[in-house]
Amino acid sequence: MLLSISRSACAGLVLCALTCFSVHAQAPKPAPVSIDALLARMTLEEKLGQLAQWSGGVTLTGPEAAAGSEKEIRAGRVGSFLGLWGADTTRRLQKVAVDESRLHIPLLFSFDVIHGLRTVFPVPLAEAASWNTDMAYQTARVAALEASAYGIHWTYAPMVDIARDARWGRVVEGSGEDPYLGAAFAAARVRGFQSGEVADGTRILATAKHFIGYGAAESGRDYNIAEIPERTLHEVYAPPFRAAIEAGVASVMTSFNEVAGVPLHANADLVRDTLRKSWGFGGVVVSDYTGIKELMVHGVAADRTRAGELAMRATIDVDMISAIYGSEMIDSVKRGTIPLSLVDAAVRRVLKAKQQLGLFEDPYRFCDTERERARVLTPESRALARTAARESIVLLRNEGNVLPLSKSVKSVAVVGALAKDNRSSLGSWNGLGIPDDVVNVFDGIRAAVSQETKVVYAQGAAPTSADRSGFDEAERAAREADVVIAVLGETADMSGEARTRTSLILPGAQQALLERLHKTGKPIVVVLMNGRPLALGWMDKHIPAIVESFFLGVEMGPGVADVLFGDYNPSGKLPITFPRNIGQTPIYYAQKRTGRPPSLQDPYTSRYIDVSWTPLYPFGYGLSYTQFQYSAPQLSATKLAPQGRLTVSINVKNAGERAGTEVVQLYLRDDVGSTTRPVKQLRGFQRVQLQPGESRDLTFTLDQDDFGLFADTRGRERVVEAGTFTVMIGGSSEAVQSASFEVTGSAKLQGLGSAIPRELRSQPKK
Repeated sequence: MLLSISRSACAGLVLCALTCFSVHAQAPKPAPVSIDALLARMTLEEKLGQLAQWSGGVTLTGPEAAAGSEKEIRAGRVGSFLGLWGADTTRRLQKVAVDESRLHIPLLFSFDVIHGLRTVFPVPLAEAASWNTDMAYQTARVAALEASAYGIHWTYAPMVDIARDARWGRVVEGSGEDPYLGAAFAAARVRGFQSGEVADGTRILATAKHFIGYGAAESGRDYNIAEIPERTLHEVYAPPFRAAIEAGVASVMTSFNEVAGVPLHANADLVRDTLRKSWGFGGVVVSDYTGIKELMVHGVAADRTRAGELAMRATIDVDMISAIYGSEMIDSVKRGTIPLSLVDAAVRRVLKAKQQLGLFEDPYRFCDTERERARVLTPESRALARTAARESIVLLRNEGNVLPLSKSVKSVAVVGALAKDNRSSLGSWNGLGIPDDVVNVFDGIRAAVSQETKVVYAQGAAPTSADRSGFDEAERAAREADVVIAVLGETADMSGEARTRTSLILPGAQQALLERLHKTGKPIVVVLMNGRPLALGWMDKHIPAIVESFFLGVEMGPGVADVLFGDYNPSGKLPITFPRNIGQTPIYYAQKRTGRPPSLQDPYTSRYIDVSWTPLYPFGYGLSYTQFQYSAPQLSATKLAPQGRLTVSINVKNAGERAGTEVVQLYLRDDVGSTTRPVKQLRGFQRVQLQPGESRDLTFTLDQDDFGLFADTRGRERVVEAGTFTVMIGGSSEAVQSASFEVTGSAKLQGLGSAIPRELRSQPKK
């Protein structure tokens, strides 16, 4: 889930509560808000009301609050809303809170703004394929501008879950399999949502979700339990959350799953002790949708009262939709089962969030209908969406240099229902995106080619159906064309929340359609639309050109066309491993070696008998229309102290005939450790643009944050151990060159170090 907070509601609250003036008094400047003074005036019911989040819904006339909401707002029993938007709607409800409740406390309005609101950008997994964190900052910033114009204060993004099982539908919402890359995008997106000045009303609260281990659900089945070793929890799943906290994220959402037998909505060890005490997070922790009530179904709470008490003791501040905090917890506090101090601490955090948005000074800052009309889907935001779309595309295969295509090609057959599927172009969790705003793949291709080019469309097959009645038409179109562009994959509804799949092959009759098209002998380019890695073994063997686009948003068609016809040289790299088949899942590059690493020579090793253990396309992989050459990496030292710094230098040359952008990736391996270590771990990356023949020297810095490991399984003590390390640099996790160095001593490190990649640490926290 995602949370959104309304900025306009809070301003009038404190002014009325803490001064002798009414909200209508003409004061030259509002008095500063004192949260402690406000708390002292609140009844227990009003305090718990601040922790209660109510839902909204969509009617024929637009978004509306649930029946009875205004009465509850007047009584001070609502602190925030989920799923309400619009300047008029939020102003009307805010006015009830500010003018008609006893303490005039403004409301927060939250909404799932995942990859754009009205200007829908590439889904997060696609955006991560760009390896461009500055782009992620910009798209999150535009999303915040639009959301705030709609009266939204709080988004339930970014999702920072590490995902290594392609069956899990919510792979599409995150940044892939790697904690380092995930941490980079987590920090960038948090800063994008929360940047800007309070006074201009364009800063919204971000939420890092889902804490923690949600992406490790057994069998890839959404909401399932996650059995995660403590060390893995802290080394793999924690870094993106820690990076979000370092970047100043305002809130964290707990996840539906359990870890080590304790659901996260009741997990005081992880939420109270690790997130808050060890990591120092002082912001709002919000439940997921009915997550507190679900503690009864988990089997750790016998009734609603016990569920609320467990969540409260775990320091979960906001009860999303369960309606337990505002009801059963009243008696729990009165009985002394829940200390009032726990309630006060939670309320203080919620009020502080409202204060950070400037709602106490101006509760209606976010309720401006003129801004709502003027700041949405602007030409500038569409231009950014197009840039983001083409940078997110990964070229998987290009045998015989089929791509790029000539714009003056005589005829093109565009085949596949997805080519004209505007809705699926938006992807899952697409905010307030409207299919009519989308330029689909077919229209993008038609606009890119010359007026003399004949562009024919044939549906052929749909992802949701086994119907083959369109095959003959598709074959005729292919035989009459010079090139076939087959747009295949999943619909948007096949990935996302509650969208687990037990197969990774092309759904419906699409594989059979592709095989039929292949028999025509015409050159075929496959454009993939999907929210997860797919098993593409047959396609990789038989189709010369494969373009992975995922779901690219409102400018999907132009972005794809820019790559197909050479206006943009593809630069995307996979943020997640593509398996050969579903039997390899979960699969990821940072494997442990085991005592018997896989070997072709020895059958008694960790391998399969029916398929290679290697991935079809590895993490970090992506082709270009040009070729890049790497020199051997040069190290500033071959021996260094445990707290020393190492500089790694490399020369990268564009050896082809086209300008292009390469994503240079640095990996590190601790060769021998007191605990088993991954075969390699990403510890740096840089995007470099090179003209034909141009070369450039790049440098990376490694230090104790890279050399260190946790001395304890609880992730609270770090050490650097003496021994050798291997540095690997290249264009993917497999295409690398290596060099070695030695750390000559061991040392215990202070604190947890920084989880934000070094290249992003200088950016300001908001």
